[in-house]
Amino acid sequence: MMRWGLIGASSIAENHVIGAMRELGGDIRLVASSNPERAAAFARANHIPRATTDIGAAVSDAGIDAVYISSTNEKHFAQAMAAIAAGKHVLCEKPLAMTLAEAVEMVRAAEGAGVTFATNHHLRCSGSHRTIRDLIAAGRIGRVLSLRLFHAVHLPDSLRGWRITDPGAGGGVIPDITVHDADVARFLLGEEPQTVVAQMCASGLGQGVEDSAMSVWTMPSGAMVMSHESFTHPFAGSGLEVHGTEGSILATGVMTQQPVGEIALVTAAGRVAVPFSDHNLYVQGVSEFVAATAGNGRSAANGWDGVASLAVALAVREAARTGVRQTVSYGAAE
Repeated sequence: MMRWGLIGASSIAENHVIGAMRELGGDIRLVASSNPERAAAFARANHIPRATTDIGAAVSDAGIDAVYISSTNEKHFAQAMAAIAAGKHVLCEKPLAMTLAEAVEMVRAAEGAGVTFATNHHLRCSGSHRTIRDLIAAGRIGRVLSLRLFHAVHLPDSLRGWRITDPGAGGGVIPDITVHDADVARFLLGEEPQTVVAQMCASGLGQGVEDSAMSVWTMPSGAMVMSHESFTHPFAGSGLEVHGTEGSILATGVMTQQPVGEIALVTAAGRVAVPFSDHNLYVQGVSEFVAATAGNGRSAANGWDGVASLAVALAVREAARTGVRQTVSYGAAE
């Protein structure tokens, strides 16, 4: 049984991760938040026995084995480093940190301490994305020519706050959604983006941060990736398209936290619907993390996956800021 501490009284913890932990037999011992009233209310609502504002005491608690970090982005580094120093396994929300150097330091520290460090990239845990990856790997569409990711959504009122107003906390659509799309591209294609060109803007919600971005990435194979993220598109839908020399994969409604959507494979033989598993994404991700802590396989997305997705997002923001093509730097992961 995994004994958990939660760092951050977040909506993603409450709506998705706590249920996954408990479904797998996990015991959630405490929640830590910088706001004492929020921590106490969160603990009561989610039947967690202890609430605290003392992160150091929380991560040092001998009664927990692992922490799940879902605080605001600028807090991830210090909290993860404290947990690693205390010998705890860490499952961290993305982006891992505000800078690439911090993200690399986190992952290196975990390796040095012999603890498991993982990034909660939920999309690669879905049946839809794993099925698409398998279709590509099996050569069903031939050589991949391009990938189009459309992930422009409408940010609910409940999730706004710092995401649309506070660059110091890691706000903006690029750290919030572009990191997801970077991980999806790496997961599906099995290669790392090399260079990016991009634009970003505030199109109705962003106050001091971007709420929409578009970018094009080059891949070592010669494939092109086009990525679109937004907080301001209520009717756009989401999905991805992978186009190859022998066919295309058209997936709609799959850039989501739920196991939903549709996949179609289109080739010279016609168009066919492709079935996929409808398992819970978070149960899958937490399960693979717990197994990794016991030495059984690797987490769905490990620390270096989180470093890589952050590297792409940082390059996208810099390309959009400067109007100049950027080479993606992966730091110590290169």
